Amino acid sequence: MHTTVKLPVKRKVAIVEDDPGIREAYQIIINGSKGYRTVATYGNVEALLKEIYKVLPDIVIMDIGLPGINGVEGTFQIKKVLPYVEVIIMTVYEDSKFVFESLKNGASGYISKSSNYMELLNALDEIGRGGAPMSSRIARMVVNEFHASGSDLLTRRETEVLQLIAAGKTYTQIADELLISKETTKVHTRNIYKKLQANTKAEAVSIGFEKKIITR
Repeated sequence: MHTTVKLPVKRKVAIVEDDPGIREAYQIIINGSKGYRTVATYGNVEALLKEIYKVLPDIVIMDIGLPGINGVEGTFQIKKVLPYVEVIIMTVYEDSKFVFESLKNGASGYISKSSNYMELLNALDEIGRGGAPMSSRIARMVVNEFHASGSDLLTRRETEVLQLIAAGKTYTQIADELLISKETTKVHTRNIYKKLQANTKAEAVSIGFEKKIITR
């Protein structure tokens, strides 16, 4: 009597990276692992979004400095259409602004490109356990930023949006200046209203000046 051995199902990974060499290296690492396989690779976010319902990845490894839509906004767009997809940011940008915006947009982890291949595989495993993998330097940055601004009412990006609202900018102008979508600008504005308990732009700006969140 023959018994059928069921092989473990490998989780599907898509890669968004504009450097072909790095893209290939990630693909080799992932395909050589026991639990993961690469289903598609792309040089930009737009290409992934066109095929996302076709490839249906479980995990997306995302660069930030991409042509067209950057990785921070790309994370938001991916989570909007497929909320279950886990996004791991893997980039040279170790900047608190990018870290916090990526996490706020739904990224599950943020890894430096200086990490070795084992750290990448460990990050994938940690995602599977429900964790949020971060390089040690990134994690320290997050802790330091939290200690520095934990009492602030608004995030850095929300403060930037409010400052531009105070300057009379429209949603479109704010989106263009901050390199985000108009929809993301509106999301930030709704969060500002909620946090400041304001109902209008004028009221939010007035509270922002009063609490010294923004300057005149």
